[in-house]
Amino acid sequence: MTETFDPSSLRQWWPKPVAPRPIVIFGAGSIVGDAHLPAYRNAGFPVAGIFDPDAGKAAALARASDVMAFTSEEEALSAENAIFDLATPPAAHASILSKLPKGSFALIQKPLGSDLAAATGILEICRERNIRAAANFQLRFAPMMLALKDAIATGYLGEVVDFDAWLALATPWGLWPFLKGLPRIEIAMHSIHYLDLVRSLLGDPRGVHAKTIGHPNHDVAQTRTAAILDYGDAVRCVLSVNHDHDFGRRFQACEFRICGTRGAAYVKLGVNLDYPRGEPDELWIRPAGGADWIQVPLEGSWFPDAFANRMANLQRHAGGEDDELIGSVEDAWRTMALVEAAYQSSARPATPIAALPLEN
Repeated sequence: MTETFDPSSLRQWWPKPVAPRPIVIFGAGSIVGDAHLPAYRNAGFPVAGIFDPDAGKAAALARASDVMAFTSEEEALSAENAIFDLATPPAAHASILSKLPKGSFALIQKPLGSDLAAATGILEICRERNIRAAANFQLRFAPMMLALKDAIATGYLGEVVDFDAWLALATPWGLWPFLKGLPRIEIAMHSIHYLDLVRSLLGDPRGVHAKTIGHPNHDVAQTRTAAILDYGDAVRCVLSVNHDHDFGRRFQACEFRICGTRGAAYVKLGVNLDYPRGEPDELWIRPAGGADWIQVPLEGSWFPDAFANRMANLQRHAGGEDDELIGSVEDAWRTMALVEAAYQSSARPATPIAALPLEN
């Protein structure tokens, strides 16, 4: 590795496919309008149409986005040479996958089912029907995260020894009405992105210590999580997540600090601050041999550009241009196993503290 750090050399975009396939989107929720459709439009990926059981909802989004709304599920399933994009609640994934044509390519919205048992069922369906599918853990594909991974691989940080995730913000859970009443929210629907990213950077941990809880001001199942991922004595990895820091922007935060033996990185995840409008993402590197922090000029943001990069890898895999399908269902299953372990840890009692001995 050269000691000269060139931030412009860091990779931020996934190569585009030569001949992208048309995309069939299942679901017409806010994430489709806010991220999927803008990302595909910007990337030049053709959208064959949208299907949602709520026909009026699908029609309204289709009109606003200048795409077609399918009149039936059968019509959506019959699209030729398509990539199927399941932007659906976790409980709906298995049913749709079981109806896709054998040998299809699909993108599955995270999480991969409601729990590990459901994820296993989805994995089995994909194997039985030869569906080449990836989970939409698109944080891996955000420009800042592609650049961060490239910086680590190049050696600018040395050997990574610390990973800290710190979130103190106010998340508008009401934007996702399907979450109401679900028993698992924070880790399964939000911090799963961070757990998946950590796995992509550091590999699989040996285990996890976690506690996830709700808040007395609302009825969302969990909105606050503390977790430690066990990488033995090699890496300290800690997540502190609080979605109820609703006291104004001044001291809110959504950031990662990654420290190595020779350098460090700081990442700001701007979209979560004032979601969905958000703030600009940031990536700073203190490279090995450097005297100061250097900001990496970012060419895009997590929302919506990571969705285009995520789809580009799937498209290229379908076209034979990428051998590896990043975040395949097999890999996503391991992220779900980590999520499951975190919930099991949270449900168990902590190590008891010894009581003061009684006086004789």
